[in-house]
Amino acid sequence: MLMISEKTYDKLKILAGSAKYDVSCASSGTQRSNTSGGLGNASAWGICHSYSDDGRCISLMKIMLSNNCIYDCAYCINRRSNDHPRATFMPKELADLTIGFYRRNYIEGLFLSSGVLRNPDYTMEQMISVVKELRANHRFNGYIHMKVIPGSGSELINEAGKWADRLSVNLEIPTEDNLKFLAPEKNYESILKPIHLITDKINENREDRKRFRKVEKFTPAGQSTQFVIGASDDTDRTILKLAGRLYDQRNLKRVYYSGFIQVNGYDSRLPVLTTPPLVREHRLYQADWLLRFYGFGVDDIVNNEHPDLDLSLDPKVVYALRNPWLFPVDINKADYYSLLKVPGIGPRSARLIADARIHNHLNSYHLKKIGVVMKRAQYFITCHELGYSKTIQELKPEFVRQLILTGQKSTDAVQLSLFNLPVPLATAI
Repeated sequence: MLMISEKTYDKLKILAGSAKYDVSCASSGTQRSNTSGGLGNASAWGICHSYSDDGRCISLMKIMLSNNCIYDCAYCINRRSNDHPRATFMPKELADLTIGFYRRNYIEGLFLSSGVLRNPDYTMEQMISVVKELRANHRFNGYIHMKVIPGSGSELINEAGKWADRLSVNLEIPTEDNLKFLAPEKNYESILKPIHLITDKINENREDRKRFRKVEKFTPAGQSTQFVIGASDDTDRTILKLAGRLYDQRNLKRVYYSGFIQVNGYDSRLPVLTTPPLVREHRLYQADWLLRFYGFGVDDIVNNEHPDLDLSLDPKVVYALRNPWLFPVDINKADYYSLLKVPGIGPRSARLIADARIHNHLNSYHLKKIGVVMKRAQYFITCHELGYSKTIQELKPEFVRQLILTGQKSTDAVQLSLFNLPVPLATAI
């Protein structure tokens, strides 16, 4: 059992609890083997609520250096005006605690964030001291994800990137006007500047490593950010357009979406929510996946006419229902990107279809073996031996929507009539 003092234990309870509201702690993209005399290694396949390629669940110590903060953001549990227990770790104290947990196989990495102490630069200096203590003195080779404090100097951010695997700057609120309303002491420029700086430094480091053999990687797992969903009136389109720009222009590894939790109910600037918007959060992650891996554009998913995601169906199905003229897709002829637009077909299934049809015409049996989700795909495809099945062209989008929602089989569609549809569902799209 790890022996820690009562004072350190009390700090641990407070600061681990304060860190739970930041969801952007998964990782990928870093591979670092142990060295002679070193401690641990980093896996490229994920940290915190993720699984490695051999099936192991890799755990992360998620902690704040301090939950004291000079800011008074309306949506934050650690805002200055809240009256709750406060604590601050000394850098060496937190580094020793991390190593103690690692040696006992409790954790395999560190996610470090903090409230803003005194000023952004001072806070960054303290956080960097923790990471340097781990890397230089303990020779810790495990994964480290570190939050960057907006407003901190470029020299400190460059220093942080030398020691941490991933850096992240939380945008939190997607528009500047709403950020000023909910967090008047913050400004968008101070948040965007480090995001741009980290991207530029990553690109510069990549070029240097092409030219020179011995150049240390700068934040090898890239950078990420997080939006708080539901604290402001920003639409899903606003959120996804900003996420799309960050992926395209700043090469972010991940954008995280955190459903707003009502922790400061006394603040009238905040919406009255009895439960976090978890379904909306889930739909945003699905839409984000479409942007990153399926070749969708933001306007394919949300637009001026439909600025928010449909909560009852996943965004890929909604896209297909709103664009029926693109379907059905012939499985044996369509190109890879057309296959990706079909509900129930993912990147892996699309690649397998493209490879398998070279040797034989595919039918429904083949598609099921490949992994296509036929209960969704059947309305949007044609292939050998699927001639009996009704597609979106015969059934119309409103009817297909109802069939998917109720989980009925396509063969049942012949027996049903559009006139039996409930009015709200029939007019929803």
